[in-house]
Amino acid sequence: MQLKNKNSTGKCLIFAHRGASKEAAENTSGAFDKALEYPIDGIETDVQLTRDEVPVLWHDRFLDKLGMPSKHIDNFDYAQLKSFDFTGNFLIYSETENRDESIMTLQEFLSAYRNNCRLLIEIKNREWEASYRHEIKVRKTMAMVAPAAGDSIMVSSFDLDSLVYAHLCDPEIPLIYNFEIDQTIEEARNVLSAQPFLFGFCLPIETIDTPFVELLHSHDKLIAVYTCNSDNEINKALELGADILISDVPQKALQMRGG
Repeated sequence: MQLKNKNSTGKCLIFAHRGASKEAAENTSGAFDKALEYPIDGIETDVQLTRDEVPVLWHDRFLDKLGMPSKHIDNFDYAQLKSFDFTGNFLIYSETENRDESIMTLQEFLSAYRNNCRLLIEIKNREWEASYRHEIKVRKTMAMVAPAAGDSIMVSSFDLDSLVYAHLCDPEIPLIYNFEIDQTIEEARNVLSAQPFLFGFCLPIETIDTPFVELLHSHDKLIAVYTCNSDNEINKALELGADILISDVPQKALQMRGG
C-alpha cells in the first residue's frame, strides 16, 4: 500500500483529531484553523445528521458539551443548531479565540479545508439511529466528498454495513473500517476476505501490534491508529509503521515524528 503524494521521506502522516481539539472546541472552524497552524498532514472529523437531514460535524451521541446532556444532534433541525454556541460549554477552549462558533455543516467543512490538507471523515453510524438514516448519511456524505482526488479525502465508519453501502454509492472513494477495541486480528482476516474493496483499517492504539500491522500491510491496506496522545502511544504507532497517526496533540506527534 502506498499513499498517493505521501511525503517523500515516507514518514507516518499526522492527522489532527477533530482539529486541534486541545486548543479549541472540537470540530469547529477554530479547532481546524488551529490545527493548520502546524505542518499537519490531515484532519479527522465526524459526521452526524440533524433532524431535518443536514450532515453536520459532531462526535458524541449526547450534547453534554453544549450543556444539554439529555439531547442529541438529531433532536434538532439545522436552523435550531445554528443558533447554539458551540464553544461556551466546552471544558477546553482557546483563550486566544474570541469568536462565537456555530455548528459546521459537512459541506462548509469540505469547501473550507479540502484543498488545505488530507481529510478523514468518519460517518457516525451507530445502533442508536435507524438504518434508513444511516443510508441517508452515507449517500449525502459520499455525494459531497466526490469527486475526491486519490486519497486526499477518505471516509471511515465503525459500521461495516455502511461502508459496503458507501462502496456501492461511489467505488472510487477510499473507505476505512474503524475497529473497536475488542475486535481481534481474526476478525480482521475475515473482513479482508469478505470486503477486499476496503482501502484500510483504523485501529485503536491499545490493540495494534506487529502481527496486526504485518497482516494489513501484506494485503496492501492503509493502517491508521487512534487516538495517540501520550509519548508512549505516539512512539508505539511510529515504531510499528502506521501510515496515519490520529492525535489530539498533533504538534507533539509532529515533533516526535521529526520533520
